[in-house]
Amino acid sequence: MTVDIAELVRLRTLRPEAIAEAAARRERRPLLGDSGRLMIVAADHPARGALGVGDRKMAMANRADLLERLCLALSRPGVDGVLATADILDDLLLLGALDGKVVMGSMNRGGLQGAGFELDDRFTGHRPEDIQRLGFDAGKLLLRIDYDDPGSLTTMESTARAIDEMAARQLPVFVEPFLSHRTPEGKVGNDLSAEAVTKSIAIASGLGGTSAYTWLKVPVTDNPDDMAEVMATSTLPAVLLGGEVGDDQDGAYEKWRGALQLPTVRGLVVGRSLLYPADGDVAAAVDTAVGLL
Repeated sequence: MTVDIAELVRLRTLRPEAIAEAAARRERRPLLGDSGRLMIVAADHPARGALGVGDRKMAMANRADLLERLCLALSRPGVDGVLATADILDDLLLLGALDGKVVMGSMNRGGLQGAGFELDDRFTGHRPEDIQRLGFDAGKLLLRIDYDDPGSLTTMESTARAIDEMAARQLPVFVEPFLSHRTPEGKVGNDLSAEAVTKSIAIASGLGGTSAYTWLKVPVTDNPDDMAEVMATSTLPAVLLGGEVGDDQDGAYEKWRGALQLPTVRGLVVGRSLLYPADGDVAAAVDTAVGLL
């Protein structure tokens, strides 16, 4: 698909109500299909100022290019849906790309990449009432915890209340937990050791007044062989996240392949490594990931 930016701007300018109309007529589906698995393409990075892919600092800054990549990914067999912020989902609604797809709204994007307040990750995206009003299917939130940063407590408390509000609406919420830390240079990094991922899962699983609608969105540990023990920490259903784009795409696939065999792991939520693969072939990258399921 070639995205006509002029037409999107025309609609946004003259008929802003077209977005709500498109959401109201969108064909919906269950969260899980017959396979019981989920393959979600993620594109909520730009709203946190995270526009880089590998060594390309502004790769995600071209919205037409990003939308075309998303539409291609969503058109591939086995892709269940998309995770994004309101601006991107609004564009995809206007393009008619979300019919029959799972739509996940990204809820907290306030922890801007590189900011001094990065770990005080406020809820600046979709609210539970927005997800319900638009007829979307789930929400996602990021929970990074730094034991040395008081801002993490604010994020934890806000996360718990968001879980409560989503559960009250019987809407699934995908919680992406990390134990994080700042390097001496001030950059936030995530600890992917088995112990850290285990603790993050235990903390996230206990947030809120009920876990009935909570899913986990978890990374593969530094040593993939640790995943079986790590995922034994909780009975909450989980999906694997893609993480940073690297040169060893085949190695990433193998990490996912092993973890996908675990009983609590129900699928993948992957963004940049599929939308911006090193060889540029989005369709092939997406098809390979779908094949792992």
